[in-house]
Amino acid sequence: MSSTMQFGKALGLEFRNATRIQQALTAGVERKALLWLAERTPAWVSVDLLTVVGFAAQILAGVCYAAARWNKYALLGSIFFIALNWLGDSLDGTLARFRNRLRPRYGFYVDHMADTFGAAALMIGLAVSNYVHWQVAIGMLVAFLVLAVESYLATYTLNNFRLSHGMFGPTEIRILLIAGTIKLLLNPWAHFAAHRFLLFDVGGVIAIAGMAGMAVAATARHTIQLYREERLA
Repeated sequence: MSSTMQFGKALGLEFRNATRIQQALTAGVERKALLWLAERTPAWVSVDLLTVVGFAAQILAGVCYAAARWNKYALLGSIFFIALNWLGDSLDGTLARFRNRLRPRYGFYVDHMADTFGAAALMIGLAVSNYVHWQVAIGMLVAFLVLAVESYLATYTLNNFRLSHGMFGPTEIRILLIAGTIKLLLNPWAHFAAHRFLLFDVGGVIAIAGMAGMAVAATARHTIQLYREERLA
């Protein structure tokens, strides 16, 4: 045990798992589906295995997007791996709770570092694909990272871990990404006011604006909350 942990225990400061806040559109249905899957998951499937599967699937989704530059049917692979990423990334935590095998610090750290590297791989794959301009792909990655940093800081300072912002969470983003990828197979272009734009450029700009707006709103809200809770005399 490290000296820091020993000091914390001596003061009675045990690690407290943050309260999870999930208010996304599909949260209720997803929770029931994941519990159903956890009850039927074979004993040989471990929590760590699911985490690895989810991480590898996100990397491979990015690889398939990159390969779609030369063969559009590689987009089918992206769709499959995005769905597989949902299974691994969402079921691991539910399975850990169902089996009472929780490791809150390890799970939180590993899951979100995997999400970070996975998101980078996904956006790099999109940038290579030619279905979106690389500037938009990098903008989406930066906006995602800013929103993630805000969420992690709020988890540390407020002990609340927000899994969704409004009606949108990771599952809703995956659903939109899959729907958009299906549309890419049919037609990668969107038309507005007699102008033609890449569909994922339009979706990417909307995603950047949405994530940036969520990050700014959450930052303002949490700054005010923390200021009030730690007001100086």
